[in-house]
Amino acid sequence: MRDAAINLRALPEQRDLIDQAASLLGKNRSDFMLEAACERARSVLLDQVFFGLDADRFRQFTAMLDAPPSANVGLERLMAVKPPWGSDQA
Repeated sequence: MRDAAINLRALPEQRDLIDQAASLLGKNRSDFMLEAACERARSVLLDQVFFGLDADRFRQFTAMLDAPPSANVGLERLMAVKPPWGSDQA
């Protein structure tokens, strides 16, 4: 059972458009809107995780991932710092 409310305001023309589309699919307004919103939300989230490359760009991408990292002086300097919790001073 659904127990979380989602409220929104729409123009009458928007509501009528949604009602017409929902009716064509044999759905009520709430079911239609919830399904459409969830479908769009999944799409947005997937766009943040997955991306497409053609074969040539995919080879370039994997080559960059497989290549050894380039020197990073700042990171090397940071990693050389002894943390205060690791010191032998007591």
